[in-house]
Amino acid sequence: MRWWAPPLLALQFLTRIPVPITARLSAAEAREGLIRAVGWFPLVGALVGCVTAVVAVAAGSMWPAIVAVPIALIVEARMTGAFHEDAVADFYDAFGGGYTTDDVLRIMKDSRVGSYGALGLLLAVGLRMGLTVVLLGGEAWYATAAIVAAACFGRLIAVALMAIVRPVGSGLGKDVTGRVGGATLMLAIATAAPGVAAFLLLEPLRLIVVVAVALMFLGWFRALLLRRIGGSTGDCLGFAAYAGQLILLLAATAGR
Repeated sequence: MRWWAPPLLALQFLTRIPVPITARLSAAEAREGLIRAVGWFPLVGALVGCVTAVVAVAAGSMWPAIVAVPIALIVEARMTGAFHEDAVADFYDAFGGGYTTDDVLRIMKDSRVGSYGALGLLLAVGLRMGLTVVLLGGEAWYATAAIVAAACFGRLIAVALMAIVRPVGSGLGKDVTGRVGGATLMLAIATAAPGVAAFLLLEPLRLIVVVAVALMFLGWFRALLLRRIGGSTGDCLGFAAYAGQLILLLAATAGR
């Protein structure tokens, strides 16, 4: 396996940024590289967060925060293909409208968005927008650190969920997530360090609270997934990533 393959495949998987060099990989290398790429997801999240933060702060210097934040989220959605937002909508539709395991899995595969998905996505994005508006109302450096840390931490939560809940279904997604274990999680924690470092230095106690709340969320979410569908899917992972992002943003804005 070429050393550069996992991080670049992680970038290619989580964003729409062209990575033409990955075309040099054979099918077997690409498959194995994608499995190893999971550990690099938090670092890619930090990159996405950097872009969002820079756009938000720059736009905030010209327009009110209520205008600047949607501009930043539009740029981010274009960069990521609204990857996690799509998962949030599918998750709410499936778990809100499905009664049996088969119902939940069937609805998650349906590309149409129902009332549960529309409302859930609206509330999730609206909450994130509101929290980011609050951040932009304060110091630019603090807002940047929190936005980057949240994007990084959300992807780390998704990797943690892969490590503690087996996948359901079939295909490449199951092959990738089914091989995530302790070593991959440790790599993900290491690659998350640059993204959360600034926030850790600024607000160590808040980050401790974030980790504690995230662990409680993971315990609750794992029990829910095992009870309802017997495992996890890509949409569940995307929902977990968005939830992790919101947890950190809520902590960063509390009392500000």
